[in-house]
Amino acid sequence: MSEIDVDTGTVRLERTYAAPVEAVFDAWTNPEVMRRGWKADPTHEVTIAADVRVGGGYRLEMRMPDGDDMAVYGTYREVSRPDRLVYSWTWEGTGPYANHETEVAVTFHEEEPGRTTVVIEHAGLLDDTSRANHRRGWNGVLDSFANSGIPAAH
Repeated sequence: MSEIDVDTGTVRLERTYAAPVEAVFDAWTNPEVMRRGWKADPTHEVTIAADVRVGGGYRLEMRMPDGDDMAVYGTYREVSRPDRLVYSWTWEGTGPYANHETEVAVTFHEEEPGRTTVVIEHAGLLDDTSRANHRRGWNGVLDSFANSGIPAAH
C-alpha cells in the first residue's frame, strides 16, 4: 500500500516481508545489508556509513549509471529495536531540495510469527515533485530489500 498525503507533505509506504521483526529491523540497520538494500534503483552503486544509535549519523551516497552522484545524510532521533527508527533526511548539493531537512519514521510490525510489515513515513517534503520522487525512491528501496535477503511476503 502506498499513498501520498499532499496536505502534510508526507509520503507513506508499506511492504510486508516473510521474516521475523528482529531480522527485518537488524537488516535495516546493518550497513552491509543497507548498502545492498538502500537502492532507489537497482542500477545505483551505493556506499553508506551509519552509526545506528540516538544521536548517531548516517551518510548515503548513490552513483547513477551516468556517473552522477547524489548524497543524503542525517541523524538518528529514535532507535527502538525492533519496533521503530526515526531519523532526519537532508540532501546534499545545490538543487531545489538541498539542505532542506525532512524526517523519516520506519515502523516494523510483526503481523504474525515470521511476517513483518515495514511502514515508512517521510514527512516535511516540500512539493508534489519531491513527494513523487521520494515515493518512487522508497518503493525502490523496499524492492531492493526484498532482493537483498529479506524475502517479500506474497
